[in-house]
Amino acid sequence: MKKVAVTVAVLALGLAACQPKAQENAANETAVENNAEADVNAATNDATAVADNALNAAGNAVNSAGNAVANASNAVGNASTNQ
Repeated sequence: MKKVAVTVAVLALGLAACQPKAQENAANETAVENNAEADVNAATNDATAVADNALNAAGNAVNSAGNAVANASNAVGNASTNQ
């Protein structure tokens, strides 16, 4: 009976000693997951900003092309009128 009691006591102490390590591991896993999520969010924000800038640049190029066509048309009209 004493052997069983000692064995149970040793096992209980062993499990108790493992408890803080398990909590530390869980905290580390949470930190890793949080850092990964932050990295994904940053990458998503960067990609969104790049896409927005590209769309704005394309819109500006279309506007500039439209202005060039309008200016060319005006130049033709002015040349016809001045002759």
